[in-house]
Amino acid sequence: MGTPDLAVTVLDSIVNSRHEVTAVVTREDKPKGRGKEVSMPPVKEYALEHGLTVFQPAKIKTPESIATLKTFEADIFVVAAYGQILSQEILDMPAKGCINVHTSLLPKYRGSAPIQWAIIEGETMTGVSVMQMDAGMDTGPVLFTEEVPVADDETGGTLHDKLAEAGAKLIVKALDEIEAGNAHPVKQDSEAATYAKMLDKKMGHINFAEPAVKIERMIRGLDPWPGTFTFFGGKTLKIWKAYVCNEECREAPGTVIGVEKDAFTVSTGEGALRITEVQLEGRKRMQTGEFMRGCKIEAGDILG
Repeated sequence: MGTPDLAVTVLDSIVNSRHEVTAVVTREDKPKGRGKEVSMPPVKEYALEHGLTVFQPAKIKTPESIATLKTFEADIFVVAAYGQILSQEILDMPAKGCINVHTSLLPKYRGSAPIQWAIIEGETMTGVSVMQMDAGMDTGPVLFTEEVPVADDETGGTLHDKLAEAGAKLIVKALDEIEAGNAHPVKQDSEAATYAKMLDKKMGHINFAEPAVKIERMIRGLDPWPGTFTFFGGKTLKIWKAYVCNEECREAPGTVIGVEKDAFTVSTGEGALRITEVQLEGRKRMQTGEFMRGCKIEAGDILG
């Protein structure tokens, strides 16, 4: 059971193992892009290419959906970023239960956006957990984990790919060990749990009164979606890459305090940010030097 690209990586690993995939459950096709053309979830595309049975219930918990799930006669359900909550009846259906591939080291970052929040919160280490699912939100006992370091220049996109690969390897190990009876569930410490709340576009609005370090982590964490932004000349200006400058700023936060050939520097509540990659509303993502050749920025200009 899965929907986005991360789930494809996990599914591909299982398909290429000795375990048999009896069916793939994913979300419904949805309109996408400006043209609103109906688009298949990535997992469905992969499943059809590999001749796998696909089931796309609007609601997984209905009696009709449950009846269909029973026909697949699976020993175990593997869930990876599916996007619907499973009922207790579904959790109890397969003999070996339901396991979930979660992209954090549980109990840290339970919830829908663990990859991005690990970067935003400044973690130097995160990872993947395979857990036995229960009725709670990522609260079940943990079976296996794999640590993945977070690089200084890590983005949400690059960390996603690292964790997808780690999860793909870990799920096959988990299935092997569960089949052999060697899995030993470890109860999560709920006192140590943190929650990775869902992302939305409003989160990307930069508050230059925050410290430069915090803003820079937000820029990386929200790349590629939803991205961080400010305003310049009455237009939205997305900030895709910036570096922290540890210097005192007397100017108000959001003030351009320096302009170079390939970057400009903006004051924040603590320190400054050297902006090196941007995207003006209606234009493509580009290096700041290229952007400034068509859009004049001077010291004293205000962003926001």
